[in-house]
Amino acid sequence: MASLEELRNERLRKLQILKEYGMDSYPSSSEREFSLVEIEKEFDELSKKEKVVVAGRIMALRGQGALLFLDINDGTGRFQALLKKGDLPDVLFKLFKDTVDIGDFVELKGNLFITQRGEKTIGVVDWKMLSKSLQPLPDKWHGIADEETRFRKRYLDILLNNELREILEKKTKFWEVTRSFMKKKGFFEVETPTLELTTGGAEANPFRTHLDDFDVDVFLRISIGELWQKRLMVAGLDKTFEIGRAYRNEGSSPNHLQEFTNMEFYWAYANYKDGMRLTQELYKAIAEEVFGTMKFVTGNHEYDFSGEWACVDYQEEILKQTGIDVLVSSPKEITEKLKELKVVYEGDNLERLTDTLWKYCRKNISGPVFLINHPKLVSPLAKSLKEKPECTERFQIIIAGSEVGNGYSELNNPIEQRARFEEQKKLLEGGDGEAMMSDLEFVEALEHGMPPTCGFGFGERLFAFLVNKPLREVQFFPFMKPKD
Repeated sequence: MASLEELRNERLRKLQILKEYGMDSYPSSSEREFSLVEIEKEFDELSKKEKVVVAGRIMALRGQGALLFLDINDGTGRFQALLKKGDLPDVLFKLFKDTVDIGDFVELKGNLFITQRGEKTIGVVDWKMLSKSLQPLPDKWHGIADEETRFRKRYLDILLNNELREILEKKTKFWEVTRSFMKKKGFFEVETPTLELTTGGAEANPFRTHLDDFDVDVFLRISIGELWQKRLMVAGLDKTFEIGRAYRNEGSSPNHLQEFTNMEFYWAYANYKDGMRLTQELYKAIAEEVFGTMKFVTGNHEYDFSGEWACVDYQEEILKQTGIDVLVSSPKEITEKLKELKVVYEGDNLERLTDTLWKYCRKNISGPVFLINHPKLVSPLAKSLKEKPECTERFQIIIAGSEVGNGYSELNNPIEQRARFEEQKKLLEGGDGEAMMSDLEFVEALEHGMPPTCGFGFGERLFAFLVNKPLREVQFFPFMKPKD
């Protein structure tokens, strides 16, 4: 079997033959008249034309002697072509046989007909090279077996892996349905900064960089403009949303990546209960319009989006599963329980320990459910519950043992917001890299008055769960370490 270097050298030789003939192997344009999906849909009408011009990548090449069959793919569909000696000049027939390989992009001119086997085909009378490939495609039947190669050469994986392509097409529809739903509900789409002086809206370790023009250090955002969209509530807008990229300088896992797409909305004069009703409707719309079902399987969890979703109390669920009451237990008691449960944890402050204990418990919940009544300690941007001031008006959507949506009745009391930022500042100074940074300019905005507001966010993790794939598998180009 020839090595990749030998195969490349052979294609370089064919490239030289094309050059000597006078055919440009990398022209700047094509005379393509119809896409292959158009040819397929309008075959009967287009077959009446004397000639049509199509183009695409050669995915299969078979035959010998006076007949050559090939399959081409232009990204819209796949179609068969036939080169028959005598139907085109001998020199062009020979040039095709001597220089064309699977993987090449070609332009074909010919007439449409149906073969004796009933296959729609274009009979080629002229052709030209559009892009001569120098590297062979992987075996179409086996694709790319090595996972690292699949991600590093994602373009080949997408080309050869129909399942992956279908997933990525569904992901695009996932966001289209989300955007359409929000707009139909009267939400105004906005854009907010991705470079920030302080990160807000989540607890995560940010990426740091430097802005040369102002000579200041800045951060890539970790949320989709939470504190900026709240400023828009101050500005008088009543419903906003944004779909965009967020960045978190943290470890990778099947459910976590450093760069991902999220959506966040903010809704003036609404609270977390309004948000629960709206998001349940949104998720059901996504299930129906993107997947055509309400029933899903993720890992060993099965769940059904139909019907009304139950509510789970944060404190009660942890108490039921572990015997720990997080509202009264000390850091030492929670630490001992985590060790007993053999849970790996980082940090020794009460907030981080409480959150780690909850993450252990949520793995046992298939959902969909709304998690409610989170302690104030783990919800620095949410309003307190009147009937239970140590807890907050917050909800999370839980499916398959994980959080796939997070919402609040947003805190709009500037005095309390300043105090909570001070608590987060102490955590940061104590070494908690995921604690929230203080944003006193945001507090100043709140002092101008922000109406009661519900905020909510979710991301492509939800999509990954619904297709039962790791998050990395549903990204077009997941980040890869450089080769050594």
